[in-house]
Amino acid sequence: MVQATPEEQSARPSAEGMPAVVPPPNGSGGRALPRHQVPDRPEMGCGTGADAAGVSTPPSYIFALGRIEVRPPSLSVEKELVQSTGRAETSGLTDRQALQRVLSDRRNRYLARQLCWVLTIEGLETYLLVPRDPLDFELLVEALRPTPGAADVDLVIGIRGPLAPPQACNGLVVPIVAFDQIYSFDIDELVGSIPRPDRMAEEAFRPAAEELFNRIMQLADNAGATDEHRALNYLAVRYPAIYERAVDRYADNYSLTGVEVRPSRLSGVRKIVDVVFSFTSRTTDVTEKYFVRVDVTEEFPFLVTKLSPFYER
Repeated sequence: MVQATPEEQSARPSAEGMPAVVPPPNGSGGRALPRHQVPDRPEMGCGTGADAAGVSTPPSYIFALGRIEVRPPSLSVEKELVQSTGRAETSGLTDRQALQRVLSDRRNRYLARQLCWVLTIEGLETYLLVPRDPLDFELLVEALRPTPGAADVDLVIGIRGPLAPPQACNGLVVPIVAFDQIYSFDIDELVGSIPRPDRMAEEAFRPAAEELFNRIMQLADNAGATDEHRALNYLAVRYPAIYERAVDRYADNYSLTGVEVRPSRLSGVRKIVDVVFSFTSRTTDVTEKYFVRVDVTEEFPFLVTKLSPFYER
């Protein structure tokens, strides 16, 4: 078994913290497309693709937060779905509940393979999701919640491929993502897993933590594709210390005035970024900064150093 470094152990959330909400990637799922449309996995995390000229290019990784929706790719699939729904017991169910029940029935798994699974970010259709393992559709079907809410979030980790051809999803042309992991949760579940400082009441803690999460999700063009956004999204779902620090600063009458991602001075063979959080006092206008280092070299980002005070050089 590989042992964690002392820094990783000190930065690891407690048993009562985040792992209960967002576990490490260990599964796959999705809708199968022809092999030539699915990006290849780099061997041992070190492989690269090649362009038409034979020049090696690094893979484009995705660590995105959004919501998974389903679309019929053609009129015939839409009609087949309607017929399958008519044969199911759906009395008293809403349309969304009926759809989820039909697709959850393993006899209708062929429909899940035919449908388009789209990740929307801030209401925009951003990626067309396809599987690494075409046998596993459970995560996609589970992401299609029977009673969706405004706080629902889906985390998608994978590799971005080419644009989908128009015929793949009824004219929708967005990048294809071959994903390795999908995890579905809601913001209340996420915030409920974060250790609350003793000096802050529950009614004050939850809005503060939710605000920080929403700020990260709403950063300009955060499609989870750049190193900066992958690092931020990773911290948002895997590192509760940033919420604890934000809530602690709010309690001392500070405002969150900036979130910045910079290349780390430690970067060399590996790509490491510093994520800097700035808090400014509402009374003295003094700014305090804290940073955490994240390695974004490969598909799965991970923590390098825990949250610490940041000083400009």
